[in-house]
Amino acid sequence: MARTKKKNGADAAPMTTSQMLGGLLKSARDIMRKDKGLNGDLDRLPLLTWIMFLKFLDDLEQQREEEAALSGKKFKAAIEAPYRWRDWAADPQGITGDELLSFINAEEAVRPDGKKGPGLFAYLRSLSSSNGDNRRDVIATVFKGVDNRMRSGYLLRDIINKVAGIHFTSADELHTLGALYESMLREMRDAAGDSGEFYTPRAVVRFMVEVTDPRLGETVLDPASGTGGFLVEAYRHLEKQVQTVADRKRLQDETIRGCEPKSLPYLLCQMNLLLHGLDAPQIDPGNALRFKLSEIGEKDRVDVILTNPPFGGEEERGIQGNFPEDRQTAETALLFLQLIMRKLKRQPTRAGRPARAAVVVPNGTLFGDGVCARIKEELLKDFHLHTIVRLPNGVFAPYTSIPTNILFFDRSGPTKEVWYYEQPLPGGRKNYTKTQPMQFDEFKTCMEWWGKREENDQAWKVPVKDLLEAKCNLDRKNPRAKVDFDHLPPDQLADDILKKELRIAELMREIKAALGTTA
Repeated sequence: MARTKKKNGADAAPMTTSQMLGGLLKSARDIMRKDKGLNGDLDRLPLLTWIMFLKFLDDLEQQREEEAALSGKKFKAAIEAPYRWRDWAADPQGITGDELLSFINAEEAVRPDGKKGPGLFAYLRSLSSSNGDNRRDVIATVFKGVDNRMRSGYLLRDIINKVAGIHFTSADELHTLGALYESMLREMRDAAGDSGEFYTPRAVVRFMVEVTDPRLGETVLDPASGTGGFLVEAYRHLEKQVQTVADRKRLQDETIRGCEPKSLPYLLCQMNLLLHGLDAPQIDPGNALRFKLSEIGEKDRVDVILTNPPFGGEEERGIQGNFPEDRQTAETALLFLQLIMRKLKRQPTRAGRPARAAVVVPNGTLFGDGVCARIKEELLKDFHLHTIVRLPNGVFAPYTSIPTNILFFDRSGPTKEVWYYEQPLPGGRKNYTKTQPMQFDEFKTCMEWWGKREENDQAWKVPVKDLLEAKCNLDRKNPRAKVDFDHLPPDQLADDILKKELRIAELMREIKAALGTTA
């Protein structure tokens, strides 16, 4: 195995190939399977994540310490001795067994330096940014939602020794590990089954980012970040536009923002963004809906919003009270839609474009009345709802079979007409499945149509006047499509079934009569 050389000629850590990293992570998970405290990938991935998180931070701190020394600047450590990875984890023969478990879990423990003090998690949860390092707040928030469920300190030491073989200082290794981490996230989502969130398929995320096209200098928000899929994809998209040190600083410090109140997705989101190159992710650990809508001003607004907000959930009365009286609802998707509309900047962005959003919504949002219709009326009158992409069945398999759509709107003025694009299933397919998910290439025709719009078998437009007259029912079917029996209105569906039943009865009578005649 080739080793890289440091500038002084000494051997650096060996490069970890994709195959080696995959093998390393697999063997770490095999070790975890032996521990009685862990129950499936839902427990194993978070454990592996917080261990990698601490190794990553220590590698990053050592790099920054060296850079500060070279430039003669004072370095402030986010984590101090003896709580740094290098103090308690780096030595493969270091603390293990009950001593290791006590150091990690206990409020007070004997530290690796032999003195008594707070345990590792107790110390990390107590960190604050009073020294001017915002990463301390991030670390404290991450570890407030983390527990160590492993019961064997010896198996835990084995896993720590495996993770010690990952080097977070090489861009190539980070890229490889980021890809492996994404595959682990997918496995965890599959393991979550019904208790999991509706995670957005990568193909849909990438399509939404590509056509919304965030530009460097614009701020990007996902108010329902989950494990960070939209933010990672937006970061990748923007990274290609970086040309100067100032560009890099802007991308790192001022561009990507998220919000995720659940502790496990928050940890996974932080790690996902760190692995893809964002040094200090700005992810708010609170509920994005906790602020009064009327108090969100221009300084709180952003240029681009990309999100798949939770739907089917219900918010408590206190949260509903943050919304105007005639727009209050328990339906999470409708509250998020209002928040997204409010959070878009009214002025053009630094790139000279209108602030814009791409939002995944369930079918019910398109045809909903009452509060839902009032929200859509505002969307049509105060925003430019230029496109609704109707996604095919099973895109979100196996999490939900609910039909979904993507709303694309911006701040360029009121809507004059809405374009619909019906994304077809690939030829010969009736559905997507977990093993055969949607692929990004399937959006190729839609992306070619995007900039040069004409009506065709997949695309049609509806004047806003027609939509307003229909009480803002946006559930418009493709006028060129074959009638879909499943999507007929309920009363028509019932009539159709009744007619078919009567026809069957009539045919049976005819058959019986014919049999009677020939007997």
